Amino acid sequence: MTSPVDATRSRLQRTPTWLLAQASIHAQRLLSARLAAADSRGYHYRLLAALREFGPASQAALGRHTSIDRSDVVAALDDLAQRGMVTRFPDPSDRRRNKVTITSPGIAQFERLDRIVADVQNELLAPLSRAERQQLIRLLTRILERQTNN
Repeated sequence: MTSPVDATRSRLQRTPTWLLAQASIHAQRLLSARLAAADSRGYHYRLLAALREFGPASQAALGRHTSIDRSDVVAALDDLAQRGMVTRFPDPSDRRRNKVTITSPGIAQFERLDRIVADVQNELLAPLSRAERQQLIRLLTRILERQTNN
């Protein structure tokens, strides 16, 4: 049975692919605007988060941890290094490769950005209860895990 709200929506507006795409666009706009206000981008947050979680890492490992293309990792790390948020040093096990580590200013910036990301999650998911938020995360995780396993 169709709810009154569903009856007012077009066929397209009831499809999961359209709904996911629209929610993604909205989420990206919110997040990008808030990060830009903090003079950062999503790549900055993702790289700093990976360094906080996994410790010093090669650029290739950071790309894998964050799903950022290698050339974009280099460009974002260059920007973070110029700002003093990360440092690069030769990998002791392979001197042809650099490792990257987060600095104290990088940790402080990560903490600022992490609060922004948390605020965006709360704003985006405001219409949902805590249980609904957890359910949404579980369901989206299942969808994505299936895609990565195929």
